[in-house]
Amino acid sequence: MSKMLIPILFALGTAIFWGCYGPTIGNAQAPRLDGKPLAPPDGWTPFKPYVFIGIAYLLISVVGGSVMMKVRGDSFNFSATVPGVDGITHFNTAKWGFLAGTLGALGALCLTTAMMTSRGNALLVMPIVFGGAVSVTAIVSIIKLRSHGPLEISPLLWGGIALTVVGVVLVAMNTPHGHASAKPKTSAEASESPHASVDQKDAES
Repeated sequence: MSKMLIPILFALGTAIFWGCYGPTIGNAQAPRLDGKPLAPPDGWTPFKPYVFIGIAYLLISVVGGSVMMKVRGDSFNFSATVPGVDGITHFNTAKWGFLAGTLGALGALCLTTAMMTSRGNALLVMPIVFGGAVSVTAIVSIIKLRSHGPLEISPLLWGGIALTVVGVVLVAMNTPHGHASAKPKTSAEASESPHASVDQKDAES
């Protein structure tokens, strides 16, 4: 059990961080007037916060990863061969790491766009993301394992995927939704509001 504790803790950390990702990026949506997001140059597109998502990835993954490589005594040679293992080099880390990073970046772009276009509705978007990710992981793993030989698949797997879809729908439909944000006041309304509050107090007195 102790050997499984560390991966379980890091998996839970991933769930926590990614679970907070959607609501956090939802705060970066462009302000709306008459129900429509402000377009550039007064407003912005989903690509503007996406730039700083990339900067965060750069700082944490490149700088943090390099520091930890140095601490753990890792080599910065990405082309060295592996002694005693034919056909395997350190370039595998660059190739598969870059591909995984590309998929992660595209996923972050899709998620950011979904959050921006849904008015920051994380309650709708995030269950689809997590439920869909679990199902896609299972299907990709099956394809990968089948490439190495015959593979028996339990019917319960497909039942689990179906239950995941049902769970996504139930969570999205039954999670409490907050009230819609108030419509921003125009400059004319903002200038009139103090007088209106004074008149109301005079009438009550």
